[in-house]
Amino acid sequence: MSQLCVAPKGLFDAEFSNIASDKSISHRCAIFSLLSDKPSTIKNYLRAEDTMNTLKITASLGAKVEIDEDKITIIPPHQIQEPPVVLDCGNSGTAIRLFMGFLSTCEGFFVLSGDQYLNSRPMRRVADPLRDIGSQIEGRANGEFAPLCIRGNTELKAFTYESNISSAQVKTAMILAALRAQGDSTFKEPSLSRDHSENMLSAMGAALHRDHDTIMISPLSKPLAPLDIEVPNDPSSGFFFAVAAAITKGSKVRLKNMLLNPTRIEAYKVLAKMGADVRFITTDSKYEVVGDIVIEGHTLHGVEVSENIAWLIDELPALSIAFSVAKGKSLVKNAKELRVKESDRIATVVENLKKCQIQVKEFDDGYEVVGGALKGTTVDSYGDHRIAMSFAIAGLLSEMTIKDIDCIQTSFPNFIDILSQIANVRVD
Repeated sequence: MSQLCVAPKGLFDAEFSNIASDKSISHRCAIFSLLSDKPSTIKNYLRAEDTMNTLKITASLGAKVEIDEDKITIIPPHQIQEPPVVLDCGNSGTAIRLFMGFLSTCEGFFVLSGDQYLNSRPMRRVADPLRDIGSQIEGRANGEFAPLCIRGNTELKAFTYESNISSAQVKTAMILAALRAQGDSTFKEPSLSRDHSENMLSAMGAALHRDHDTIMISPLSKPLAPLDIEVPNDPSSGFFFAVAAAITKGSKVRLKNMLLNPTRIEAYKVLAKMGADVRFITTDSKYEVVGDIVIEGHTLHGVEVSENIAWLIDELPALSIAFSVAKGKSLVKNAKELRVKESDRIATVVENLKKCQIQVKEFDDGYEVVGGALKGTTVDSYGDHRIAMSFAIAGLLSEMTIKDIDCIQTSFPNFIDILSQIANVRVD
């Protein structure tokens, strides 16, 4: 297991165009291409472990995947094939949950699995509503944990389903099932979660209608149009470097070609509320709004984060680093979903901040951080890429050693290369 040592290098004024491509959209490009009968072309597809695993799964299902230097072409099969192998989703909750919805509508037998961390994450939130409409899904603990076995059903029932959590993964799984159901379906969630699926599927020709937090879905009457898309850069990945600028007063960073979907930039708005100078500059809006984000560091102040949690759930570990150096207290509430990510991110954030001699209290659904002087130390990533990268950014203020950094490869393969431009880094 590798470890990363990060130490301060001084103030910086940097521009990054090579932030990792958006992971959420990359996964969806691979899976949604299977809903067309024509080749899809995807530029700037994220070539990280998780998203490449998703491509391998599409190939196992019968698609022809052509990987070139500047683009990926996916030629869908005439009919989804029953694979002779387990479909390995790696560390990706997005992949396994979206494939649950898609494969539930396909004739055949399919087995979905992943690494030890993915196979300990909850799956009944997707399995149960799919079972209710006719899907046959079995797994450990009555389908709570992978490996999962799916016997596809080409005659799923239409549904009206109200989810008790705001989750883009649950929503997308149910939308994919609804697209091949026997009639019109309705999905409702407590508040709007990431809406990439609705945007992309609508652009491909699916009959989706959204009214606030409710989506009406009609089944497909014909295959969808193929994708011709350039994946924007991932604002969740870019956010690590937004925090880097925010916590080093006098520093500035410009993040190029970023996804600016409103459900994905909430954490940047929190940084602005804390005192950082944050600007959004739109450059394109075909499938999604895309542009640049400029962040300048100023004195930060504590803030409460309790609304639109689904829009910044992935960025909360990195935000905790900003909280740790802000003046006053910061409070995270209504974020119990953090406990079922790649690690229990409430517990891991709290434990690691305490090691940095930051005063922090743990709650069932969040934590309170009292800003202070973050001290260098050694922390454990617990196999969670966002924990690893968040505490690597803390090394801009005081020398940090992060154990078990191999997980970074799942989402942001060039993270350390970019970090080395603004910090002193060493991999042991």
